Amino acid sequence: MSVVVLISGRGSNLKALMDAGVPVRAVISNVAGAAGLGYAAAAGVAARTIPHRDFATREAFDQALARAVDDYAPRLVVLAGFMRILTAGFVARYDGRLMNIHPSLLPAFPGLDTHRRALAAGVKVHGCTVHFVTADLDHGPIIVQAAVPVRADDSEQTLAARVLREEHRIYPLAVRWFLDDRLSVSGGIVRVKGGDAQAYFASGA
Repeated sequence: MSVVVLISGRGSNLKALMDAGVPVRAVISNVAGAAGLGYAAAAGVAARTIPHRDFATREAFDQALARAVDDYAPRLVVLAGFMRILTAGFVARYDGRLMNIHPSLLPAFPGLDTHRRALAAGVKVHGCTVHFVTADLDHGPIIVQAAVPVRADDSEQTLAARVLREEHRIYPLAVRWFLDDRLSVSGGIVRVKGGDAQAYFASGA
């Protein structure tokens, strides 16, 4: 029932997963020296680096990444701040068991700079989304979301900090639901067996 986590940076969501007792078997980064690798090392979890710059094509990198992932035979592959667009072949290889968290209420604000774009758009509610990964960037089936109010005096930094707290709350939940066989997908809609994901949507943060 193991999980492999892919990271590129500080690994705060990785730490949240590990602190919640998620059975992380390995952490793989595309960036040498990524701070999140330290969390894995401190916990005695396998930590590997596969620098994407060592490969001539995106496909070649993804093939090497898949080989490394498969070394641990994970039930679930989790993206936690992994800043690479994965090829359709990689996504298909782990279809239905590849999960990501995105710092917006998808389908709003896919891609980068979500907090800046949310403030510029004048939205009153922002948040984060855990979803299954598909070949369409940030458009996979939504598992759970958490919302935070946008305050009149918010900056990108203050808004991002409140959203990040919610990321740390809902990502371990979603992973646990998967590992406990509580998630089903039909027609692109995710349902949680024995519970209601909506209970986790709202936040007063």
